[in-house]
Amino acid sequence: MIVQIILLLTGLALVVFGADYLVEGASSIARKFKLSEFVIGLTIVGMGTSAPEMVVSFIGAVQGNADISIGNVIGSNIFNTLLILGITALILPMPITQGNRKKDIPVNIFITVLLIILGLETTLFGFGSDGLSRVDGAILMALFIGYMILSFRQNEPVHEEENSKPVKPWLAVLMVIGGLAALVFGGNLFVDSATYIARALGVSDKFIAITILAGGTSLPELATCVAAAVKKKGQLALGNIIGSNVFNILLILGGSALIHPLSFAGISYVDLGILLVSALALLTACWMGKRNQIDRLDGSMFLILWAAYMAYLIVNL
Repeated sequence: MIVQIILLLTGLALVVFGADYLVEGASSIARKFKLSEFVIGLTIVGMGTSAPEMVVSFIGAVQGNADISIGNVIGSNIFNTLLILGITALILPMPITQGNRKKDIPVNIFITVLLIILGLETTLFGFGSDGLSRVDGAILMALFIGYMILSFRQNEPVHEEENSKPVKPWLAVLMVIGGLAALVFGGNLFVDSATYIARALGVSDKFIAITILAGGTSLPELATCVAAAVKKKGQLALGNIIGSNVFNILLILGGSALIHPLSFAGISYVDLGILLVSALALLTACWMGKRNQIDRLDGSMFLILWAAYMAYLIVNL
């Protein structure tokens, strides 16, 4: 048990330091190439921190286990928006740009609605099947490529408070690669150790799956967003979450469906409903409280929704 506790703390330390270096390196790259921190968060950081979800979902697809692939992505997107953005907003209110309001947040809602429509064709329309076919997967992949191209073309730099010293480009790249590696390795080490300790204490596997495993694959996003908030880089944090959500649905589920068609049989309407609510909650943040900002009121609302969903899952174990 002592060894597992040491491994747990080691994994946590790797995640914390990895997030710090990732944020510094990504911000330096954004300044060097005159890209907005949102675009860097959306692409390099968002994709990198979603690596655990991609590995879990692709392995699940190869093994024909749709519940793992779909459940992992749906749980991760809910966790990303409600818990991670909620915590980040309490630390640092995040600015919402015109591009976020008119393109990125609506796209997040659109792909969430599209996922539900494609996944519930039989239930909603009486034809097809409740799941993602290979054709659906190809549609999601094509949308992902289109969104990435659009994001780079509509790059919208935002000048946030700068606290970092200039970093040489080659060093910034190493910081990003090393930070991502530390996040993924440290996150896996943390989850494995936490799972071992929880089982040793007699905690049920279902509870472990809902809490440690569901949150563990999103641990890189959490650490990165908190690090970005502490460094007053709110747009990078927002880009990380929206990028991760888009990446999860369009690329991870799209790619998983191309590998093996995915069934929605194991997904409840409550799960899909909360997924849609979490996407819509970002839109309400544009107009509630301080406009064009995800402020502490929004963050509190996100956390309340997340707590309610967790309570529902625990009651229905």
